Amino acid sequence: MASELVNLTMAAHVRRVEADLNEINTFYNIPIAPRRFEVLNTYHTNELEYLEEIDFDALDQENKVDYILLRTFHNRALTNLKLESESQQEFMPLLPFADDFITILEDRQDVKPLDAKETARKLGVINTSITQAQNDVLDGKFDVSTTTGYLASRAIQDLVGLWEEWNTFYALYNPLYDFWLTKPWRATNATLNNYLTVVQTELAGMNRDGRDVIVGEPIGRAGLEVELQAEMIPYTPEELIEIGNQEFEWCEAEMKKQSQALGYGDDWKAALEYVKNDYMPPGEQTEYVRQLVVEGSNFVLERDMVSVPPIANATWRMLMIEAARQRVSPFFLGGDSIQVSYPVVEMEHDMKLMVMRGNNKHFARATAFHEMFPGHRLHLYMAERFNPHRRWMFDTPFMVEGWSLYWEFLFYDRDDFHTSPEGRIGALWWRMHRCLRILFSLQFHLGEMTADEAVDLLVDRIDHERANAEGEVRRSVEGSYSPLYQAGYMLGALQLWKLRELAVDSGEMTEKEFHDAILRTGMMPIEMVKALVMGDELTRDFKSEWKFYDFGLESGHDYSRRPVTVAQHTEFHTQLQHGGNGWK
Repeated sequence: MASELVNLTMAAHVRRVEADLNEINTFYNIPIAPRRFEVLNTYHTNELEYLEEIDFDALDQENKVDYILLRTFHNRALTNLKLESESQQEFMPLLPFADDFITILEDRQDVKPLDAKETARKLGVINTSITQAQNDVLDGKFDVSTTTGYLASRAIQDLVGLWEEWNTFYALYNPLYDFWLTKPWRATNATLNNYLTVVQTELAGMNRDGRDVIVGEPIGRAGLEVELQAEMIPYTPEELIEIGNQEFEWCEAEMKKQSQALGYGDDWKAALEYVKNDYMPPGEQTEYVRQLVVEGSNFVLERDMVSVPPIANATWRMLMIEAARQRVSPFFLGGDSIQVSYPVVEMEHDMKLMVMRGNNKHFARATAFHEMFPGHRLHLYMAERFNPHRRWMFDTPFMVEGWSLYWEFLFYDRDDFHTSPEGRIGALWWRMHRCLRILFSLQFHLGEMTADEAVDLLVDRIDHERANAEGEVRRSVEGSYSPLYQAGYMLGALQLWKLRELAVDSGEMTEKEFHDAILRTGMMPIEMVKALVMGDELTRDFKSEWKFYDFGLESGHDYSRRPVTVAQHTEFHTQLQHGGNGWK
């Protein structure tokens, strides 16, 4: 290891790596460039070699956790770079002009002298190549999948952005630029944007026939296995889908109880329809949400369930989500502020009703505390103040979303928060929603469910408002969220529920001590939270083995609290091998 790195704490290593990668990714900003792959591969490989020189056994528990997190991070990055490179080979034939573009763009990165006359000639070659590729697409000469077309369109979009920056950089100061390059650049820019539209329409299926098609990239089983290993989830995708199904069955049984209490018998969808139509009138949603946020904070403070710093409680804000963004965020969002989805003037009448029904009073009450207190607002506030070096590189939906959904579990488990059938139906609808997120996101990435089928699943199984379901699926598959993000809600909550059993139900910690301890660990996979909270023994070659779920109990039982046995896991794996996967 380099001498200047020998005496660093593991937290300092984390901060150094984060800073290094910020520099690397800012400079090597052409996603498809071979040079970027080479630099990142070399960096992560070297960092793993540095870690090998550290005396792991001499580290305390906090430093051991950071060591394991760093090693996992670098291994994940290397594997994903390999998968990304392999995926890129599928769509590169659609970009025969890419190498010439990359050369010109990398010269700008390196601030090499611009030969304006020669570059103008190169742009003519590139322009011809783009035009020929477009003609080949229109003539049906590329027989590629929709996914390949989508990935190609994303690569072209990246080039469009970089190409605009290139023009801005040189046009401002080079006196020969305007004479030689202004017109060729405009021609190339127009041709590239036209080609982007053709690829999106003809190959990716986007914007075809006026329909706003949902497209994305299934990462496949290999990609899912990489992500699951990095998130320290020692289950197969099929096992996780079965967890989603089993949790859904429990929720459905609970739904029938609440439906009966409202007088709808077992027809819980009729009871759900009644609940959905109980929404706030236009103009009153913001005040209602403010009351809900205050209620959640007061609830945990009055019962001394978790510490809530006064500044966090006093400085949160509320924002409204604009119409365009509601296409991918049809519900509330939380963090520093609570962001509220509700109808805006330009929406059509039917859309306004769907948004209001999808954000009715009881759905809102069951999610406002998820977004703010004791959910995301409290969690993210603490993450910036305790072990903040873990905040970005090790951020994971299993912890971020799992923490907030865990509180939904806990509030439902009590008898003093959801005191009406309507309130419990609102809470259960969200819980069922998170079960289905496991199903549709994993099956999409396995290539076993299309985005349209995922929308239908949400509409058919839990009467999701279709526009909201489309927004839900769109954000899940378009690439702005990690592949396991949607599965992370329910699975992370189940991990924390099991950890609560080990720490609180066993009598080792009080409820408040448990919650405060979690908030002070920072952001990271929950098995590492468990290692800190429970003092688990850790080794250099740590591999996730924590089985936090019981497959063996009937729906309707509180099976998430019960320990799983080796025999039950063995039986379940045997069933999977013989086709008994329990998918629905």
